[in-house]
Amino acid sequence: MPPPIIIIKKKSGHGGHHGGAWKVAYADFVTAMMALFIVLWLLSSSSKQTQVAIAGYFKDPSGTAANIGSTMTGSGQNLPLKKKEDMAKLKTELEKSIQRMNDLDKLNKNIEITVTAEGLRIELIESEKGTFFESGSAALNKSGQELLTLLAAELEKVPNRISVEGHTDAKPFTGKRSYSNWELSSDRANAARRLMQQGLGLRSDQVTQVRGFADQRLRNVKDPLDPSNRRISIIVQYLGNAEETASPENVEKPPDSEKPSAEGPKLETAAPAKKE
Repeated sequence: MPPPIIIIKKKSGHGGHHGGAWKVAYADFVTAMMALFIVLWLLSSSSKQTQVAIAGYFKDPSGTAANIGSTMTGSGQNLPLKKKEDMAKLKTELEKSIQRMNDLDKLNKNIEITVTAEGLRIELIESEKGTFFESGSAALNKSGQELLTLLAAELEKVPNRISVEGHTDAKPFTGKRSYSNWELSSDRANAARRLMQQGLGLRSDQVTQVRGFADQRLRNVKDPLDPSNRRISIIVQYLGNAEETASPENVEKPPDSEKPSAEGPKLETAAPAKKE
């Protein structure tokens, strides 16, 4: 009887081991996609200030080219305006920007910047014929538009909240029936707010209050008809102090025009306009 035939089958392998290089590449891809989605989310949900900072980082990650995305101080960080010393720095920056304006010699007597208990108060003071608004109207003229646009571009860079006030003198408004200094002061404050929030101006959540006081907070209490009583006040509030500064006991009374200010130097004190 012949011996049985034994067939041996060898299983061929699937080739050499591929290693884990593909895992590293896949992990890098997932990480890059996650970073992309985070950046897109930040750009869609953040404030203009954050968006500018993100764009500045991608243009100059080291932050040394031109301080892209930084604040007015060039530090690359938000200016935490909590103390009077911090507000004094902002005051200096604003004064420098205003000094570069055209026709400043016609406006510098009508711009006053002071550090107060509320924060930094910027006052645009009207003259007899009107400096920033058309006479007896809430319509901003060219000078008013130019200055408010400049202020908005600078104040948008700080994290602080803003309030806007309108004031008039004691002369009764006679332009329209059922329209008084209350309406005029409120309309002027709102006109200033609207312009400052247009385009790349103040953030939508930056303005917390718009108030019209008519002639109830006179700048020159000894002369209620003085044109300098007609003004717009923009207050940069201390951080975390919006509710406190809104209370009556913490609102600083307007200074008498003949009393020296105890809050430090001003851009230039507004002198009462001559009556014609």
